[in-house]
Amino acid sequence: MQQLCNRRILLGISGGIAAYKSAELVRELKKAGADVRVIMTDGAREFITPLTMQALSGNPVHYALLDPEAEAGMGHIELAKWADLLLIAPASANLIARLAQGMGNDLLTTVCLATDAPLCIAPAMNQAMWRDPVTQANMARLTDAHKDNLTVIGPDAGEQACGDVGPGRMMEPAAIAEAVANHFESGVLAGVSVVITAGPTREAIDPVRYITNHSSGKMGYALAEAARDAGARVTLISGPVTLQPPERVKLVRVNSALDMLQAAESELEHCEIFIA
Repeated sequence: MQQLCNRRILLGISGGIAAYKSAELVRELKKAGADVRVIMTDGAREFITPLTMQALSGNPVHYALLDPEAEAGMGHIELAKWADLLLIAPASANLIARLAQGMGNDLLTTVCLATDAPLCIAPAMNQAMWRDPVTQANMARLTDAHKDNLTVIGPDAGEQACGDVGPGRMMEPAAIAEAVANHFESGVLAGVSVVITAGPTREAIDPVRYITNHSSGKMGYALAEAARDAGARVTLISGPVTLQPPERVKLVRVNSALDMLQAAESELEHCEIFIA
């Protein structure tokens, strides 16, 4: 699943007992190198806590439609633009019905309306609910509306939490992660760890003055972006420059040549390609 390296996966969790599998799903996505953010519905928070998902994803969990901490208070727009792919797992019968009707009455459904990212849903519900003609009609309507932009993952068949046996189980996290990975092409450096040094260093003469050089860092920053776009996990060790840090790149800021040496030696233990 190296295609997931550096990808931004927005995971939506709706209310259902299968929400406990979402914790393992986050672990699978993170292990493959993806950056994961989580949206939870009110129902989902009845089954699994936001704190659990925050600890596993490494990012704050979102559930409020109007977020006072987001730019202009419109967190749904920021999340919609951030995502490379929107994955909803589990997708309950209720959520599927709301998506099929184009509703935007909570954060998750609003993000679905606002994003241009591909949408994957992993249905999870009782076998009778899945077989119900209304649910099937909602699925058909949703599939028709999104055409090539929607992938339905599952559901699986088997024993359910309620004791019934039949179709409706959420697919296992590993299978869902594999299906998500197949949405992305694998770059020539997929999964490779690359360390790059860039920019000048400064050697202090006294507390006010220093000796430096004219390095702009542009070459190293461009290499970091190219390696990232080829699927690599990139660490950029940078001296003081005026450039904006590349997105999806780990940035280590240094000042002196000794700082850069120590940072490089530390990162060398974990990298496969080193560009200095």
